[in-house]
Amino acid sequence: MKIFITGTSSGFGKAIATKFVKEGHLVVGTARRSNKLLELKNDLGDNFHPITLDVTDSIKTKEVIERCLIEFGFFDIVINNAGLSLGTEKAQDAILEEWHTAIDTNIKGVVNVTHAFLPSLISNKNGLIINMGSTAALYPYAGGNVYGGTKAFLKQFSMNLRVDLHGTGVRVTDIEPGLVGGTEFSIIRMKGDENKAKALYEKTNPLMPDDISETVYWIATLPKHVNINAIEMMPVSQSPAGLQVYSDPNQRK
Repeated sequence: MKIFITGTSSGFGKAIATKFVKEGHLVVGTARRSNKLLELKNDLGDNFHPITLDVTDSIKTKEVIERCLIEFGFFDIVINNAGLSLGTEKAQDAILEEWHTAIDTNIKGVVNVTHAFLPSLISNKNGLIINMGSTAALYPYAGGNVYGGTKAFLKQFSMNLRVDLHGTGVRVTDIEPGLVGGTEFSIIRMKGDENKAKALYEKTNPLMPDDISETVYWIATLPKHVNINAIEMMPVSQSPAGLQVYSDPNQRK
């Protein structure tokens, strides 16, 4: 199989790329950090093809994908993994530019890549789009605001793609992980504060990138008549929280 993965410089993307290459598949991996991609290339060898790309740039993204389709031919799997969150402030304290960055990456980046690949997938009446979502799409939490909103978009976008692609043979899956350790996600979210990021995982046993890559690989290698619409994953140490209630001094008596 041939696989196109965004956000392969670390975390989920790196683990997914590693899994597929080790299983003998060809992977084109994109990310913004060229140095990290080259490190991964050195580790994985000839079946990994790194491309420096910011998926928020729609024109460049289309050019890169069209070039890849010419060079490598049909891609069996497209994995929209690139994503981020900045800050944990409540909405009233959030920085607007950070919201825009999350929207550009988590929504526009996915839309740009997906739109560029759809003609090839449909013409081949085959293929699988895997979108990396989050349980934040389902369970709100303080400070989740725009990040949760972007992942809710991704969940609904995935299901609407399924409807529009009905009869084409193209499959779509939204993977929704909960607490995951071993990535740079929380460090980026905490704006480089590693101690603050590490505190999130103290006394927990979170999912790890390899857990995600194994799940992705399982979905990717199912028979082609099987579609996993969505899969929600949490570590045993995490569960949905209860509704918040506060004491209102102005409550009616």
